[in-house]
Amino acid sequence: MKTIGLIGGMSWESSLEYYRLINTGVKARLGGFHSARCLLYSVDFAEIEDLQRAGRWDAAGQALGAAARRLERGGADFVVLCTNTMHKVADAIAAQITIPLLHIADATARPITAQGLHRIGLLGTRFTMEEDFYTGRLAERFGLEVLTPDPAARELVHRVIFDELCLGQINPASRARFREIMARLVRDGAEGIILGCTEIGLLVSAEDCSRPLFDTTRLHAEAAVAYALEEA
Repeated sequence: MKTIGLIGGMSWESSLEYYRLINTGVKARLGGFHSARCLLYSVDFAEIEDLQRAGRWDAAGQALGAAARRLERGGADFVVLCTNTMHKVADAIAAQITIPLLHIADATARPITAQGLHRIGLLGTRFTMEEDFYTGRLAERFGLEVLTPDPAARELVHRVIFDELCLGQINPASRARFREIMARLVRDGAEGIILGCTEIGLLVSAEDCSRPLFDTTRLHAEAAVAYALEEA
């Protein structure tokens, strides 16, 4: 079993889910008392969020690269960055280590294409929905047509993520709004919806949408388990 290196804390609410899902997945595959070999480096999210707001992505990449190097020195065989938004600096992180970085967009896209889907809705932070680092990768590497909500809905989704979900607040009114936004994406032709922020799965689930939901937290964790056990 390979040792998984997790960069978490963005937010710790979803990092907790990663740890649970990865250990549950290893136990399901191997049985008995088996659990994952993993290291977790959890950042202070306030520091990373300050860099996001200031547009200091180079500094954020250096900070998360330093975390990845620590994991590599600690014995990790590969790195899992437990956030969608900070994959904006995935290349900068990968350049600072000699072990693989398991990209969250790839882990998400593979089951989508395996189901034969082509037009996919995306919810996430404003950075994830509006910038090319995520939507571009889905389009260029996997041929997906990505649909995002209108500007007002994108702002609402972004606000709920930072002002509620990252603080552990689950608001039924926000769940209702997310249902409406997902329904509009379906009416626009989305064949499924990517929950493209690792906290969104804390708010909505399969019964909240008429099309398949692709929870990036779960899919990334499942990909980490599969990679860790390749040579088990």
